[in-house]
Amino acid sequence: MATRTVRLDAEAEKALQEVQAATGLPISEALKRGLRSLQEQVRLEATRTPYDLYQELDLGPGGYAIAPSTATRRGVREAVRRKLRR
Repeated sequence: MATRTVRLDAEAEKALQEVQAATGLPISEALKRGLRSLQEQVRLEATRTPYDLYQELDLGPGGYAIAPSTATRRGVREAVRRKLRR
């Protein structure tokens, strides 16, 4: 087991005191739990794929697109038809 020296600013010290008062944990245990929580969060973010992020975005119904990207030929035909009708 290693011994570490950590410097906390006033804000972090206040947060630590609040955690201690609410939980009754000693400083070392409160810091350990904080590190474990951060470790878990880092692990979860490391497993996220770009598609996971894409799913969270609200892109709406498609905006001005005539056709989905999977049907580009149909979309081009439709755009040409619209242009030639003018």
